[in-house]
Amino acid sequence: MRTDNRNVKNKIISIYFLLLVTAILLATVFKSYDAFPKASMYVFLGFFIVVLFVHFIARYFEYDSDGAKLVITNKGLILTDFINYRQKKIEFAKHKLVSYKVYNYLIYKILVVSIQNSNGKTYDEHFNITLFKRRKLKYVKQSLKRIIKQNIKHKRGVDVRRT
Repeated sequence: MRTDNRNVKNKIISIYFLLLVTAILLATVFKSYDAFPKASMYVFLGFFIVVLFVHFIARYFEYDSDGAKLVITNKGLILTDFINYRQKKIEFAKHKLVSYKVYNYLIYKILVVSIQNSNGKTYDEHFNITLFKRRKLKYVKQSLKRIIKQNIKHKRGVDVRRT
């Protein structure tokens, strides 16, 4: 199964554009009216926090379970064609998947995938899925459950044959 949230890119670009227009408008208004010099600092500080928040949650998520390997990609939405400074991509064999967990905070969602390395130790990989649609997330969960179930069946089959 292959899915992603590429349709969200246009919405995030629109939000960035609106934030930029708002910043220019606020700078013009507060510069022309010097009546509230301290209030303008608080407005710009709040505005800066909103921009950082949007930048933090705006991530592209791609899931691909076709073939023998599982590929999960997380990258930023703005300037990703030129600079991939926020890209996180993991590719591993399906039999190394141990478990997964979705953490749904109030305004932030995380997919945590536990993977077994060649030494037998497990490590976790975290992916931002905040802008991923609920329906698509349901399909990703089903796919991950199916892979884990196959891994458990395969392990039990190997253990039964040894005894």
